[in-house]
Amino acid sequence: MRRILRRHILLLLLLIPGLSHAGVQLVVDGVDDPLKAAVIAGVSLSQYANRDVSEAQVHRLYEKADAQVATALQPYGYYDAHATGKLEQVGKDWKVTLHVVPGAPVTVTSVDIKLDASAAKLGPIRSARRAIEKLKDARLDDAAYDSARDGLSGALTANGYLDARMTVHRVEVNRGEHSAAIHLAWEVGRRYRYGHIHFEGSQFQEGFLDRYVPFKSGDYFDQAQLLKLQQTLSGADYFSVVNVVPEIDTAKNGIVDIDVELSAAKRTIYTAGLFVGTDTGIGVRGGIEQRWVNKYGHKWKNDIVLAQRLKMLSTQYTIPLPGENQRSLNFGATYRDSDTVTSQSRTLELIANESELWHDWVRTVGVHALTGTFDVGKTPDEPESTPGVEHGSSTLVYFEGSLARKKADNFDFVRHGWSVSIDAKSTVSDFLSSASFSQITVDGKWIRAFWRNNRLILRGTIGHTWTDDFEALPPQLRFFAGGDQSIRGYPFQSIGPENSYSRVIGGHNLAIASATVEHYFTPRWGIATFVDAGNAFDGTSVQAKIGTGVGVRWRSPVGMIRLDVGTPINDAQRHGVELHLVIGPDL
Repeated sequence: MRRILRRHILLLLLLIPGLSHAGVQLVVDGVDDPLKAAVIAGVSLSQYANRDVSEAQVHRLYEKADAQVATALQPYGYYDAHATGKLEQVGKDWKVTLHVVPGAPVTVTSVDIKLDASAAKLGPIRSARRAIEKLKDARLDDAAYDSARDGLSGALTANGYLDARMTVHRVEVNRGEHSAAIHLAWEVGRRYRYGHIHFEGSQFQEGFLDRYVPFKSGDYFDQAQLLKLQQTLSGADYFSVVNVVPEIDTAKNGIVDIDVELSAAKRTIYTAGLFVGTDTGIGVRGGIEQRWVNKYGHKWKNDIVLAQRLKMLSTQYTIPLPGENQRSLNFGATYRDSDTVTSQSRTLELIANESELWHDWVRTVGVHALTGTFDVGKTPDEPESTPGVEHGSSTLVYFEGSLARKKADNFDFVRHGWSVSIDAKSTVSDFLSSASFSQITVDGKWIRAFWRNNRLILRGTIGHTWTDDFEALPPQLRFFAGGDQSIRGYPFQSIGPENSYSRVIGGHNLAIASATVEHYFTPRWGIATFVDAGNAFDGTSVQAKIGTGVGVRWRSPVGMIRLDVGTPINDAQRHGVELHLVIGPDL
């Protein structure tokens, strides 16, 4: 019995080489991606690159390749595609070469869209319709057609036509003429309106959260408004969970109710930590914030900073006001002891203002009371009696108004975005003030990604001060240049007009321009190169200072970290390099 078993095993081992299979190497030419990729994916032979195939199988699959090529290229508008080729055995494997001839493409010669006239007038729907109409005179592409068609269906739903349905969706292809005609039609039905808006899980008194709702009952349904509501509630920092849910399944009579599901965030937040800033040196900061003080949504925030060149203690109390546009009253006080390479100041500032949304801008109007002493033109290690150091003290009461707006695709890492802020300050003559002045400052930043892993960042600042008593203005109301948010390559606030002792005392005007190019070689790490130019100055002559250098970027768990090394260019009085470290968002 054992002898018979051994004979059978030996026979099977002898038969194995005759039963072994080989793989297929597929070579496609005549077309480039994406057509080449479509051919490879559509031809069954490609499935056997890493699988065994018999001689009979490879011949059978090779015979099907021409038809499969024609089918694979039809979604790209090529209805006359065919392939010739060669099948050859190379050792144990098979090599298949396909020469693809795509033929003349099919062109869309007409687009017919039937849509209710009232719906067609709406901007988002009009844009979606234009996207379909742009397919005319282009090569027929199934993916582009599907995307444009579904985009119009989505626009109808997003703008309140919840019962809209497509009644015609047909593409007629004339192979002989290589042409195609698109026919689409929708029955949109009624346009829905908002019904009851219900907040579930709120810790505030009834009606308080209405201030965050960008619509009211009876307005037409708009998904963009629902997204804005969710973002606004999340940004208010009251809640850890915000879900805005339209009750579409139970909508009737053209009315859809909105449920907002909320979960309260932690009420009191404590923060503490070490930090390093090139403008402030090494320091520690701490804070206590009450996200809501009471059922009316009041907020209270307190911060302390103890650094080598900055000591600051601040408090701010915010009272949300009823009504639209997220209006609030804000009261604050800040004590600041600041040392730079050109000035030292010790000031107390009281602030009262009102802020609100205004045409997508944050508008703030208020009054400031600032008092303190200062030394200008003095380095930190010099005595106050040093010749050329200017000493002063002042009390200023001035009004301030500002407009600020920022827009980005993703604020954690901006690929397309911008920000603008306009700030104006003015006393009323010398009423309650040591001097009268008016000042305006405009800041802008623009970010655009290009070539996938690169970003271009442009930044600019201009400012001007009107005053007849410049010496009475503390350093924070004068213009200086230099630093990580100004001209890299120069220390913080080290550039500006000088007095007769060649000491920098600040200027009436400011003009800064900057360009940075970043390249990311991993999702988290990148390098940068930059050039900054500008100056603080009096009169009309800028006499721009220029700084340039390189840097490292790290998208850390706590936010973007930027480390730059800059150096002055063509400046006979400034040499060497400056290290600049910034931690924080792009905008």
